Amino acid sequence: MRFFHLSDLHIGKQLCNYNLKTNQVAVLSEIVAQAKEQRPDAILICGDIFDRAVPSGEAYTVFDRFLQELSSLKPQIPVFIIAGNHDNAQRLHYASSFLEKHQIYLSVSAPMQQEERLKKIVLSDEYGEVNFYLLPFLKPGYVRHLFSDDRVCDYESAVRAVLEREEIDYGKRNVLLSHQFYTNSGQAPEKCDSEQPMLSMGGLENIDASVVEKFDYVALGHIHGAQMVKYPHIRYCGTPLKYSASEEHHRKSITMVTLAAKGMEAAVEVIPLTP
Repeated sequence: MRFFHLSDLHIGKQLCNYNLKTNQVAVLSEIVAQAKEQRPDAILICGDIFDRAVPSGEAYTVFDRFLQELSSLKPQIPVFIIAGNHDNAQRLHYASSFLEKHQIYLSVSAPMQQEERLKKIVLSDEYGEVNFYLLPFLKPGYVRHLFSDDRVCDYESAVRAVLEREEIDYGKRNVLLSHQFYTNSGQAPEKCDSEQPMLSMGGLENIDASVVEKFDYVALGHIHGAQMVKYPHIRYCGTPLKYSASEEHHRKSITMVTLAAKGMEAAVEVIPLTP
C-alpha cells in the first residue's frame, strides 16, 4: 500500500501582502503530476486546507481545480481530507456527499453524538486490508460530553479517549490522519514563524506521540517543517510551499509512504517539490 502524505496547503495565504495564488496553483499541479507518475493507492491531506476560516472565492477556485485534476486521473485515486485548526468545518464539509461519489472523503469534526465514530476508510492490497482513520483537529471541549467521567482534561486526554472509544484492532494495519501538536516527551518539534504559537497554554495543547504509536503510520499536519516525532512512522510532512522567511532553508516535498505486511516498518520517501 503506497500513499502520498500532504498537509497544510494554506490555500489563500499571502506572504508579506504578496498573493501566492500563482505559486500555489503551480505546486498543486506539480503534486497532481507526481500522482499521475507514481500512482499512489491514496492521497492523504492532513488539515489546514485553507489559510482562513472564511476563504476567499479565489481560494475556493484553487482548491476546486486541485480536486478536479486529482479526480481526473484514471484509475481514480482516493483522497482523504481532514480539517485543521485554520479550517471552518461547515464550509469545508460543503458538498462532501457529492465528493464521496468521486472517492474524495472529508472528515471535518470529531464525533459529536454517542453513536458517531471517526470516519474510517478501508483499502486493500496483496497483504490484506489497511484501515485509514480520519481524526480532524479537535479541542477537549469538542468531545468532553461523550464521556461520563472526567477523563478528558486536556488535548492529550481528549485524543486518547477518542481513539480508545474506536476500539481499534491493532493486529491489523492502521493509518491515522491527525492535525494536532504532537511532542516527544514534551520536546516540541521544530516550528516556523508562519505557525500559530502552540505553547501559549502552558503546554496543554501538547500530545505525546506515545498516544498514537500503535498505528502503523501516523500522517500528521500542523507543523510546517517535515520531521518525525519520537518514531519514524509518526511524521509531519510539512507544507508544499515556504510560508515564512524562517522556512528559507526548508526543502519542500511530498512524503510518499509504502506499507508492506503487518509488522514491517513503513518505508518513507520524499519527492522534491520545485515551486
